[in-house]
Amino acid sequence: MPRQTMTADRIVRAAIELLDEEGLDGLNMRSLGARLGSAATAVYWHIKTKDEVVRRAADAVWAEVELPDPAATGWREAATAMATGMHAMLTRHPWLGQAFGSHLLYGRGKARLDDYALAVYERAGFTGAEADRAAATVFVFVLGSALGPAAQISLTRRLGRTGEDPEQQLADTLARSTEIALEFPRLRKRIGTTDYAAAPDSSFEFGLRAILDGFAYRLGAGA
Repeated sequence: MPRQTMTADRIVRAAIELLDEEGLDGLNMRSLGARLGSAATAVYWHIKTKDEVVRRAADAVWAEVELPDPAATGWREAATAMATGMHAMLTRHPWLGQAFGSHLLYGRGKARLDDYALAVYERAGFTGAEADRAAATVFVFVLGSALGPAAQISLTRRLGRTGEDPEQQLADTLARSTEIALEFPRLRKRIGTTDYAAAPDSSFEFGLRAILDGFAYRLGAGA
């Protein structure tokens, strides 16, 4: 079977797979070259640094977010679809949320989504800086909502490297935190109905609806 030609696109696709499996700490040029069946020097020929690999991989995954036409669906439906798609993408690629705090990220994929968000909120009736604020509010909410699952994956990987059972370590920590929570009346009541450390079901959907309700009220359209 003929060997596939090394290209920047192939490197980025392989990097995304490696990042999904191993996180930011598991990505280096040697492991990336091995995944591609080549030496690290072959990767350097196309992309010069690890930081540039992360930047390109981060920008590529934004293309996974579907952006429906707000003229056809209405601004609120388009905003919901965009936010839901972003949340799903960030959950699939938990390393991306971490990369925001450790890498300089930019590119056409993210710019495409930012431009679309402005179009959605301008169609809703926001103008100028208000459209920017609306887009930023939803973006920060989605990013924050996805950080919990991302942190869980990252923590489990790190604990696994200690040689101990990460699931048992997490269970022990939850037990200790639950003991402390029992000292507080509202937390004690909640523990009786749900996992203390878990967010209630549909928290993301609830928060997104509340934000969009607020936008609609502010625009005078009613919630």
